[in-house]
Amino acid sequence: MSRTGRSQRVCFQLQVDAARLSEYRERHANVRPEMLRAIEAAGRRNYSLFLREDGLLIGYYETDDDDDAQRALAADPRTAAWEAEMAPFFVALDGTRPDQSAPRLLEVFHLEAQLDALDA
Repeated sequence: MSRTGRSQRVCFQLQVDAARLSEYRERHANVRPEMLRAIEAAGRRNYSLFLREDGLLIGYYETDDDDDAQRALAADPRTAAWEAEMAPFFVALDGTRPDQSAPRLLEVFHLEAQLDALDA
């Protein structure tokens, strides 16, 4: 049996305006319950955000189907207000929603996948 299951691991990056880092951290200390439930309902799990002092934001989550999760969040009315409020925190988004425009990072190594290959 695979150690990794069938989940997709998704990593993305955004740039938070360095002048708004404190407010960004405060907003994420207690995210609205309806937004948390929308993320959960969309099928994202093990979701984390990591923020560097210069504003580099790295996000990571797992999902069974990232395209489905993206569509679910885009269609969910609970996410629109949150995303509109969060958009001004980010640099160079060209007016798009952060959840839909964050560049994905290419996974180049995954320990469990390589261990599975050794055991196969």
